[in-house]
Amino acid sequence: MAKMRVGLLFGGCSGEHEVSIYSAQAIARGLELKENVDKYEVVPVYIRKDGFWVMNAQEVLTSGEPLATAAEISAMDRMPPSELDVDIWFPVLHGPNGEDGTIQGLFELMQIPYVGCGVLASAMGMDKLAMKSAFAKVGLPQVKYMEVLRSQVYSNPCVFPKLCDEIEETLGYPCFVKPANLGSSVGIAKVKDRRELEAALDSAASYDRRIIVEAGVVAREVECAILGNANPKASVIGEISFDAEFYDYNTKYTSGQADLAIPAPLPKNIVTTIQEQAIEAFQAIDGAGLSRVDFFYIESTDEVLINEINTFPGFTATSMYPMLWQASGIEFDQLVDRLIQLGLERASRPI
Repeated sequence: MAKMRVGLLFGGCSGEHEVSIYSAQAIARGLELKENVDKYEVVPVYIRKDGFWVMNAQEVLTSGEPLATAAEISAMDRMPPSELDVDIWFPVLHGPNGEDGTIQGLFELMQIPYVGCGVLASAMGMDKLAMKSAFAKVGLPQVKYMEVLRSQVYSNPCVFPKLCDEIEETLGYPCFVKPANLGSSVGIAKVKDRRELEAALDSAASYDRRIIVEAGVVAREVECAILGNANPKASVIGEISFDAEFYDYNTKYTSGQADLAIPAPLPKNIVTTIQEQAIEAFQAIDGAGLSRVDFFYIESTDEVLINEINTFPGFTATSMYPMLWQASGIEFDQLVDRLIQLGLERASRPI
């Protein structure tokens, strides 16, 4: 029986380029484990930081090092060639231009199956404001937040101070300032006073024209992994603890910077609540395949507040998603196999 050719797409035009390479390396190893070695053939395809597609990118997959960009590239180099023989795409892309619905739209046009969430879910999962609107629609409890536009931050000297006054009055300190459309804690700042708030808004506006400001809460940070299509399942719960001000990019992807407890020591009813809400969140954005849903657990009041959903979480050595499923009884080779099967299932039942 011929092996299924899996287009492993990684790299990409985002600040999470290197993380994407590490995730792809792990998935490639998983596709060569146990029964997978007889089922799948990995076709590594790499997107450089300048958008150039590199076919047969085994060198990058092996070394883990990004390729240098070229000064001039033709427009045709920015899309996969039509003769590339791939049965299903496995897009291991984190952040903008990969996890936000753009690459999913390309696959839809190519009419080739792919792993993970579709265009709508990916776009909503990347846009924190759209995501929160979807969560509010189904009644999921969240922290208080405000939407801010770049035009308000870069407005005249009379408008900006009033905006800061409103944020202070509505949310107070500490609060978190985040670009609406970036992943892995890029561009996020925790602010404790007016000076830090002004600087954080200016910084976030340099990343995105839409900004979200959230009230800070004293809470435990917990996560739940989702796997499935029409009938998604929730994993055990994991907890993150760290010494940094918040779970920033460096803490998230540097080994030893954060402690993970899997399963998290939580009351049984809280575990059930988190799992149920994680599935609700996944369905609220019309998720497919996989997602990781992050929550705040406020121990003093026994409250669970949803933070965000990540439609293509990391698969690196320090990533929570595969570890949560391992703790739930699904080994890494089984996980990547299941994700491919879910992608094929979704393609066989179009909307």
